[in-house]
Amino acid sequence: MPLDFTAIDFETANSSSASACSVGLVKVRDGRPVDSATWLIQPPIGHDEFWEWNTRIHGIRAADVIGAPTWREQLPDLVAFADGDALVAHNAGFDMGVIRGACTATMLNCPDFDYLCSLQVARKTYHLDSYRLPVAAMAAGFEDFEHHQALADSQACAAIIVHAAQRHGAASISELAAAAAVRVGHIGAAVVAEPRMV
Repeated sequence: MPLDFTAIDFETANSSSASACSVGLVKVRDGRPVDSATWLIQPPIGHDEFWEWNTRIHGIRAADVIGAPTWREQLPDLVAFADGDALVAHNAGFDMGVIRGACTATMLNCPDFDYLCSLQVARKTYHLDSYRLPVAAMAAGFEDFEHHQALADSQACAAIIVHAAQRHGAASISELAAAAAVRVGHIGAAVVAEPRMV
């Protein structure tokens, strides 16, 4: 199996996992980025307050998402872009929580995805003082990106996974997970009690 996956990153309006206000996606085929996409999202009502703290981090304000697709409207595009890939995210529990939380808030079924956490992979691949995304990305040779911009963060995440796979001699997401001794998780209807080791 080739090293195929989709890296994903969300920014949120507030502390609610349902408050996604932007997403960045990078499609990787055979270890190379081949496509990317990013768009703003209008958070669901009740989860749509923009906190000053969050805006200071990512720069997105309530006025910016007026007219943007809602979670319900954009989810099919997100699923279509990923096209059955395993998702990869830095601190993946957060990003998978956004998908679950926003689907729950909008009464949608959570789509099925396997996922791998690049933060966990980085901890098993590099010896760093910090494993925050900018530091881990630098170790992978991906520098000078605009942290907390969803597309840039997903590009950095993709770079970590590609570099880590090379370091571990892994040719697929499942091989990388096994080599780094990290678990591949799953979200969606077929959720198992514990993340699966592959």
